[in-house]
Amino acid sequence: MNKTDSIARRILGWKLNRWDRWYDYEKNLFIHDSEFQPEHNLEHAMIIVEKLGMFGYTYTTNGHSEVSFNDVHATGDTLSQAITNAAYSIIEKHSSVDSSSLWQQMC
Repeated sequence: MNKTDSIARRILGWKLNRWDRWYDYEKNLFIHDSEFQPEHNLEHAMIIVEKLGMFGYTYTTNGHSEVSFNDVHATGDTLSQAITNAAYSIIEKHSSVDSSSLWQQMC
């Protein structure tokens, strides 16, 4: 599973509908893989920021290539890549400990 798949599933709560598309139950909407590219599209990355904000994460940035969500920091070549990297770091951080209650809350 790549970063985008992990973020879609763990943070956004989307379910894999087919091998090439997700289903967002909150919006009753199908999202094709090509329609969600947060590493390359800032608008898509901001969906992640918005969702993490709902879970209590505070987003800060230096404006270009570095972001923080509370105590998780990440960089990237672009702001959207940095957001994606930080979101994935949150997933990795919580996957390394027993955090089933957190994932139940987020998904």
